[in-house]
Amino acid sequence: MIKHIAITLFCISSLLFSHCQVPCGIYDDAMRIHQIKEHTQTIIKASVQINSLSNENSGLNNNQLVRWVNTKELHATLIQDIISDYFLTQRIKFKNEGDSDRKKYIEMTTTLQQMLVSAMKCKQTVSNKSTERLSNLTERFSSIYFDEHGLEHLEELNHK
Repeated sequence: MIKHIAITLFCISSLLFSHCQVPCGIYDDAMRIHQIKEHTQTIIKASVQINSLSNENSGLNNNQLVRWVNTKELHATLIQDIISDYFLTQRIKFKNEGDSDRKKYIEMTTTLQQMLVSAMKCKQTVSNKSTERLSNLTERFSSIYFDEHGLEHLEELNHK
């Protein structure tokens, strides 16, 4: 019984938190970047709250502190999931040496790897240095990945 519950929870959580890995053909790259930006903003807010709550020791503050730490961790993990499960696994296609888009492929994958590390560093600290780097890398990746139409779509999402 417990095994069935665990399997059910795993399947449901996979549906809720990541894009499927079956060839469904339903992709919204700009929305994924928008989600990364929202998660980054949440990490920034959580870090501010953690710093603020750390100055005063009370039961309520400690409770809220733990909740903000958990929130920061979750949103950094969600960023890592989008990068790994969506972009690196499904959207970025390998280019062999000599292929015309090989340089672009290398720029995209190395930028995404740096984003993964920055998200990890967001978990480890409450400094805005990691979130600034993550934001800058997200902008860099967007400029490499999207064409003009994609950048327009991303801009529309940012203003909603």
